[in-house]
Amino acid sequence: MSTISVIIPTWNRASLLGKAIRSALSQTIPPMEVLVCDDGSTDNTRQVMDAIGDARVRLLTGARGGRPAIPRNRGIREAKGEWLAFLDDDDEWVPEKLERQLDHARKLDCRAACSDAVRLLTGHGTDGSYLSLAMDRLNFSALLHVNQVICSSAMIHRSLIPLVEGFPEDEALKALEDYSLWLRVATQTDFAYVAEPLVMYRDQLEDSIRTHGQGEWEQRRRVLANLLRWLAGKGLPGVSFKTRLHYYRAVLNTLTRGC
Repeated sequence: MSTISVIIPTWNRASLLGKAIRSALSQTIPPMEVLVCDDGSTDNTRQVMDAIGDARVRLLTGARGGRPAIPRNRGIREAKGEWLAFLDDDDEWVPEKLERQLDHARKLDCRAACSDAVRLLTGHGTDGSYLSLAMDRLNFSALLHVNQVICSSAMIHRSLIPLVEGFPEDEALKALEDYSLWLRVATQTDFAYVAEPLVMYRDQLEDSIRTHGQGEWEQRRRVLANLLRWLAGKGLPGVSFKTRLHYYRAVLNTLTRGC
């Protein structure tokens, strides 16, 4: 059976962190470890961790970086599982989440997986499914058009890490680092997409760093410019010259059209 490492970045969200951790521990395919990657919290995060009392849960501390990519990458470096599953500290999984995604990834021979989510609006209950996509996989072309991978639903095989390098930590990509990584992953494998909502995604717009950045078009330009730099630097090992040209042209055409 495949082993799974769960990576949870956190900063001063002790009030919700326990629910996220317990949802990971309650999976029908239990993870081998849950790595809580702290970004310099000053609240009672450690006390919440201690109260859970499960040896699989480890706290990885670090100084305040202010970008989710930094603690996530710390978790990637420490993870021992064959698969890496990402969960934000204010979200939760349904119990079958990991099992459903692994089964679907194996069926489609994909090294990445994701799913739909139920959107929870602070103080307003649920707002239905977040994506409602009628497909069973997401490829590079689909993701180039728009980010359809919810971070708390994403799983990737650890064999991808030497190629995709983890989440970019550039300040310019704050709150965009997950989209940047998913595009890199999609040059290596499709995402097996489970159309059912396997995540409870808490959308707290008043607290989200997404609400304090550049406009949508500027955000996309930054992501695609970063992807072009990565494509040029890595050379995409194992990918044919023809396919590499396809990626370059697709990204350049998107930028030329103004995203």
